[in-house]
Amino acid sequence: MLAAAHACHGQAEPAESLAVIVLVAHPDIEHSALPRDALRAMFAMRQRTWPNGQAMQVFVLPNRDTVHARFAKEMLAVYPHQLQLAWDRMVFSGMGQAPHRVRDQVDMREQLPALPARWLP
Repeated sequence: MLAAAHACHGQAEPAESLAVIVLVAHPDIEHSALPRDALRAMFAMRQRTWPNGQAMQVFVLPNRDTVHARFAKEMLAVYPHQLQLAWDRMVFSGMGQAPHRVRDQVDMREQLPALPARWLP
């Protein structure tokens, strides 16, 4: 399981520039930091398993969500619509699946506890 969200450091609604974007991953995953190329492959749905062979599930916020847009631009160096085009091509060609889409961060926090997770900086 892998997802991007923001962490609120003691504030209900942090200023956009102060919000820290974090990834959530299964505790069996031994990586505490991931290189940009690995993140891009994971979120482009080209990498479907972790290095230990465990299946990967990717969760994303809506394309218009500001946290998703910041994550795509700052962490992946792509625009959200570029990710969507890549997902659409994979689904249309039968070569892969799109990531799990959640409505918002609240929905993400409700869905993720079903699987063990830890925060990655």
